Amino acid sequence: MACVVHHRPGSKALAMLRVNRASSAAVGRGISGPFDGPVWRNRMTEWFQLGPQAVWMLLAALLTGLLAGLGWGQLRLHRLRRQQAQNEQTWQRQLESSEQACARLQEAHDRKAESIEDLQAELARERASAARLEAERDALQRAIEELRTAQARQREQEEQLRQELGALRARRAELEARLEEQQKRAEERLAELEQARKQLRSEFENLANRIFEEQGRQFSERNRKGLDEILGPVRQQLDDFRKRVDEIHAHEQKGRGMLEQQLRQLQDLNRQLNEEARNLTRALKGDRKAQGTWGEIVLERVLEHSGLRKGQEYELQPARRNSEGSLLRPDAIIHLPEGKDVIVDSKVSLSDYEQYVNAGDELEAAAALKRHVRAVRDHVERLGGKNYEDLEGVHSLDFVLMFMPIEGAFTVAFQEDPELFSRAFDQRIIIVTPTTLLATLRTIENMWRFERQNENTRRIAERAGKLYDKLRGFLEDFERIGQQLDTVRGTWDKARGKLVQGRGNLIRQAEEFVELGIKVKKQIPQALREEAGALQVIEDETETGGQDSDE
Repeated sequence: MACVVHHRPGSKALAMLRVNRASSAAVGRGISGPFDGPVWRNRMTEWFQLGPQAVWMLLAALLTGLLAGLGWGQLRLHRLRRQQAQNEQTWQRQLESSEQACARLQEAHDRKAESIEDLQAELARERASAARLEAERDALQRAIEELRTAQARQREQEEQLRQELGALRARRAELEARLEEQQKRAEERLAELEQARKQLRSEFENLANRIFEEQGRQFSERNRKGLDEILGPVRQQLDDFRKRVDEIHAHEQKGRGMLEQQLRQLQDLNRQLNEEARNLTRALKGDRKAQGTWGEIVLERVLEHSGLRKGQEYELQPARRNSEGSLLRPDAIIHLPEGKDVIVDSKVSLSDYEQYVNAGDELEAAAALKRHVRAVRDHVERLGGKNYEDLEGVHSLDFVLMFMPIEGAFTVAFQEDPELFSRAFDQRIIIVTPTTLLATLRTIENMWRFERQNENTRRIAERAGKLYDKLRGFLEDFERIGQQLDTVRGTWDKARGKLVQGRGNLIRQAEEFVELGIKVKKQIPQALREEAGALQVIEDETETGGQDSDE
């Protein structure tokens, strides 16, 4: 929008014209007055007739009037020019005000143009929104049908879930009762196991005391019996040899030649028998490797009769490295609950003990017994220096078991040196025999049995806790499902209200389009149309009745 300011045309020329006119008027007024027209001309004629002096006077008067008129005209002109300057300033201010007003009008015009464009865009959006609403109306109609179907399914599911909830609550009550009963049984079982453990410990102590008491009495008989079993075949062969000698001597009279031959044969047989007896004795006495193997066999038999499982509760001769990297093989590692281990190493002292048993006099027996005790001490020293507790992967207790397979050798050594046990204990070594080791292993087996029972009890408690947590989570989910069903129901009611309730419900508006002549492929179901129309009729009647009553 262009803004045009109109100026007064010829303002300066008009002012000048007015000044000239004023000057002329002033001049006229300076020489005129009451003498105007023919009277003035007559007087002039009379003055010219008076003579030159009168004429000069007349001219002087005219000149004086003219000068007075010019002065007054200059003064008037100055005032007019000042008035013109003031008028021009006023017009300039009006012009600036007009230009500012024109700028404001131009800005308002631009805003109006933008507003028109915004209104046009808004109109386009409203048209698009109307099209979208029509599409949403169609989608809403389909959604209504789906919601009805979903509502029916949800009611069925709700009923089913209520039934399942009742069953689960009954099941939970049953499980809680069973869990409480199992916990009571487990507590009773733990009390029984604790009592059994105390009883076993007491029995073990009594058994160990009885064993120590009986060892002294049974020592001589056992070892003599053992030696008789070893040397019995030799004695039998010697007896046979004597019989054979007697027979040969009885038949000596039959022939000297045959006697010499038989004697040579008997000598050879005697040498062979003596060699076999010496070999058997060396196998158990002189060959330390054979003694060690025999001790390991006895240890393995004790472990087999303990009830522990090989490869699980104990290992035989496992290879382990110590902190220095050296490879060691203890005879057995017994595993305890809670990740602890007990190391058992077999040590056999037979030679000096056999000499002590078979000594001919007390001095020889005392010397052999001292050598035997010294050998046991040496075994303790060497075993203490191996530092089995430093083996990798082994969480050993504060002691190592030194296994002596011959109970008699153990008994006489401790009878001779009562401080032997305390010295071994100072080096964290406990000396055991087959009897005491078996009792210890039985205790460990009971500990494992208790551990397995405790583990089963713990698993039962964990499973019961998990079952309870699962049930609680299911109940929470079930409650959330109920809340969501209520929310869906409320949303469905609101959406349906928009369809069929109120004066401007969607179905009624859509039917008005149909009444205006739009073409549709299929009409809204009759039941919904009737419901929407009936509701509106009721509302109209209500409003009409209200107005009548107001009137």
